[in-house]
Amino acid sequence: MHTNILKKNDIEREAGRAKTHFLNDKAQRNNKSLGDILGLTGLGVHMIEVEPGMASTEFHMHYFEDECTYVLEGTGTVTIGHHREVVTAGDFIAYPKDGEAHTMVNTGSEVLRCLVIGERAAHDIVDYPLAGKRLYRNQGQPWTLMDIDSISEVTSGTKIQSKSSR
Repeated sequence: MHTNILKKNDIEREAGRAKTHFLNDKAQRNNKSLGDILGLTGLGVHMIEVEPGMASTEFHMHYFEDECTYVLEGTGTVTIGHHREVVTAGDFIAYPKDGEAHTMVNTGSEVLRCLVIGERAAHDIVDYPLAGKRLYRNQGQPWTLMDIDSISEVTSGTKIQSKSSR
């Protein structure tokens, strides 16, 4: 095997890794990180398999990373914002950064197999609107998860006054 080529037989032999989303027990998939195998660092390339009735991930959106999915086999329903659409083999779905939240559920009777590609920015913010959570991901630091309702915004250069000093 050449270090830049992953042959079909090698991909088929790859066991992958079972993943369950930390905010959604119904978001389960088998994940083959093809890009990791060949040393990609700025781009995530994953072949995922989602069993019938399961979601690919929790409903979410990225502020700083584009994502896309190409359906290889099976049938699913993609939700983007409030729009739902059935997708099948050969369909391509784009999830632009700072766009609408999205997820995909296997609504068919067979395994849903997709190629999922996304950026790997050093820093990203991910909102999970149904869970009311926001994830902050910064390279070299632990991920931070917060309740969206508890986030405070500040204006740069403005001193915050305490109630007792007013």
